[in-house]
Amino acid sequence: MLSRVATSLTRTVASKNATKFAALAPSASSSSSRFMTTLEESPSAKSAWEKSCYFEMDFTVPEEATVYEAVQKFAAYDVGCLVTTDANGDISGVISERDYVSKIALLGRKSKETKVKEISTKTSNLMVAHPEDSVDDCMQKMLSKDIRHLPLIDEETGKVMGMLSVKDLVKSLVKEKEETIKVLSDFALGKGGHFGSE
Repeated sequence: MLSRVATSLTRTVASKNATKFAALAPSASSSSSRFMTTLEESPSAKSAWEKSCYFEMDFTVPEEATVYEAVQKFAAYDVGCLVTTDANGDISGVISERDYVSKIALLGRKSKETKVKEISTKTSNLMVAHPEDSVDDCMQKMLSKDIRHLPLIDEETGKVMGMLSVKDLVKSLVKEKEETIKVLSDFALGKGGHFGSE
């Protein structure tokens, strides 16, 4: 809840500051040669995924595999969630560390004897992201369902193309905020919103 309030406050302040500085900028008809560039919209889910640890790895596990195999993959790649796939290679759900802890460890089940499909979250209950979604939209989806990962689905083909973690989104938002602060700071210091501070 605190992070949601902080994010909302940051957006509100940044929006008000951007409006203030934009009002100070000369209009297009002005004879002055200085101008302020516009601040970009929130980065997309695809751009966040391309910087993610999930970008260059096999983030899938067959639903017929054992939970133990999925846990080995969690450890090998240092990730907390994998996409489960059916016999055709299509997405059938996700399995996370939380699934392991709550459905195997706490219940005394054996991971070598339990199939991934027995404990995974199925696609019918799955929250997903699309490449064109903004990072803000993805964060809202995660917050609304109290989850930390979103499969990235291509809208045209319906195929899974990646996985986003909350860490990937936070990194992307921090980078965006740092760039916004730099542009506004440069503008306030008379360097113009478009020239970098050297």
